[in-house]
Amino acid sequence: MAGGSLLLLLDDISLLLDDVSVMTKVAAKKTAALVGDDLALNANQVTGVKPNRELPVIWAVAKGSFVNKLILVPAALLISYFIPWLITPLLMVGGLYLSYEGAEKVIHKFWPTLLPHDEEHEARRAANADESVDLVAFEKEKIKGAVRTDFILSAEILVISLGAVTAIGAGILEKAVVLSIVAIVVTIGIYGLVAGIVKIDDAGLHLIENSDAGNGKRKLGEFMLAAAPKLMKFLSIAGTLAMFLVGGGILVHGISFLYQGVEDLAYLTGIFESATTMLLNAIVGFIVGAAVVAIFTIVGKMRGKNGSSAH
Repeated sequence: MAGGSLLLLLDDISLLLDDVSVMTKVAAKKTAALVGDDLALNANQVTGVKPNRELPVIWAVAKGSFVNKLILVPAALLISYFIPWLITPLLMVGGLYLSYEGAEKVIHKFWPTLLPHDEEHEARRAANADESVDLVAFEKEKIKGAVRTDFILSAEILVISLGAVTAIGAGILEKAVVLSIVAIVVTIGIYGLVAGIVKIDDAGLHLIENSDAGNGKRKLGEFMLAAAPKLMKFLSIAGTLAMFLVGGGILVHGISFLYQGVEDLAYLTGIFESATTMLLNAIVGFIVGAAVVAIFTIVGKMRGKNGSSAH
């Protein structure tokens, strides 16, 4: 009897693992594009950090990301079970935040006079120029911002995964296992790749210093060294664009008439339907983000005036 019970238990575990494997693949397909956006965003987060501080910053953000997942996985399961209607409003808040962050970056780049003076940016530039300044204090703010952005993207990835496995009839145990696997694999994969990307120049320099002139390794090192800043610039642009794509996509999906309008317009473009949908999502993200930036800027100026008049 004991032997038979053990065999039945092992059989149940085997079936559960098979189901989890299938569901994890489904979740991975559904979130593949968002994971790519997450990679670009997180690579963008470490731009401007001194080379000898890149890996410590990435490690600090990765630890924060694991903490985010420890909060989000049980929270997603509890919310989906007890108050499923709350998921959409929470995602909408996340979409607003991402759109705001992206719009602020674009406006600071092209129309800096429209926004208040960025004291943190100027302080970072001064600190980077002064070798005697400890950058840890500045990095803490950058890490906090990266962890906040990671929280929103992680929530989106996990909610999409949750929706995918729910649609194919997953039970609560299967949902928990799949979300845990997705959380671990995504975090290790993204931050491992980010660490590799930001150290491409160091790897190239190592090849150059340890190769003979004309050697194939030296040429590869020179190529890597030349490509590294271009790759980081591309990822910086891609990361900002991803904020609009993801943030705008969340907002569009959360507002039925807006979603229908985007779908109808995209359908008219025929074979370019998917590209048009992404473009329209990005446009919505930028417009909404710019509106939020304008509101915060106006409120900030009004508070500044009220504060000065009070003095």
